[in-house]
Amino acid sequence: MRDDKWLLSRLDFIWSNHFTDVPQINPVFIKFGRFARLRFGSIKMDPRSKKTYITITGMFKDLKVPQEVVDHTIAHELCHYAHGFSSPHSRLHRYPHEGGVIKKEIEKRGLIYLYKAYRQWIRSYREDLKEYYKRKRW
Repeated sequence: MRDDKWLLSRLDFIWSNHFTDVPQINPVFIKFGRFARLRFGSIKMDPRSKKTYITITGMFKDLKVPQEVVDHTIAHELCHYAHGFSSPHSRLHRYPHEGGVIKKEIEKRGLIYLYKAYRQWIRSYREDLKEYYKRKRW
């Protein structure tokens, strides 16, 4: 069963094995959010408490979604954290996805297999989504 506890264990695993050079200088929390078809993850920092919150789509609770896709989404959000977006770290870029920095960071950290698994999954997911919306038309 995928729940918030499982999600935290995935965050801990990815951080301790691939982001060891990125200190956690503020509290970071992760949880499943509402079911979202298009936005798989987000990261935000509360300006008052300085706590960082990572939210992953509730759609990823489904065991049909490969674990690599969930891990890729977590790694993606950790890249934002490392680059100073929604974290107290110094901002490294003007924009969070500038010049493909996320893919480059994921590759640098030895996680390109997650990126490839995500790309493969997203192709079939988009096809399924197209079919879903075709059926929904009046």
